[in-house]
Amino acid sequence: MSQALSFSRRLAAICLAGVFVSGVALAAPVDPAKVPEPKRSKPGLYLEAVDVPAFIQANGGAEKVLFLDLRTRAEAMFVGMASPVDALVPLVELQEIMSEWDAKRSAYKLDPVQDFVPEVGRRLQAKGLTKADTVVLICRSGDRSARAATRLAEEGYAKVYSVVDGFEGDMSAEGRRNVNGWKNASLPWGYKLDKAKMYFVR
Repeated sequence: MSQALSFSRRLAAICLAGVFVSGVALAAPVDPAKVPEPKRSKPGLYLEAVDVPAFIQANGGAEKVLFLDLRTRAEAMFVGMASPVDALVPLVELQEIMSEWDAKRSAYKLDPVQDFVPEVGRRLQAKGLTKADTVVLICRSGDRSARAATRLAEEGYAKVYSVVDGFEGDMSAEGRRNVNGWKNASLPWGYKLDKAKMYFVR
């Protein structure tokens, strides 16, 4: 069965189960009190990856919602990217020469992308949207998207949602990201990237 057909059938099943009432999608709410501290944002608006497609449809469809991937360019290249995402706008990036180590993360150090807010603004404008419109942010597992949601809220964005389980999902007891998230929900994604969606330093 093709990925697109499988996704369509899952969405139809959700509709039949009563997720859509009077044409409005009622995604299962994410209780802010149950969101782990590193994944909490100032706006306090959260989605689970599995609910994102129905949420976007209920809020005017892809033309009325800006859906951004905040991961690094390397993550998009080597781990894949959600197909419906409008653009990759990294919140942080690996250093050009990976020479510094982040002991807390047990990984190479990531530096903030100074162009983050301006690039979000450019992507918003390209869709003919404003800061009053809905923005959905996804990262690997929900930490960066929460930080980015807070930052955008401070810049005047009114409705910024963070995907709490991200693209890869949370870590299992076995040390694998196979608990939840976009990929584990079998939502559409792929390794083939669209250059128009990718981030380039301006």
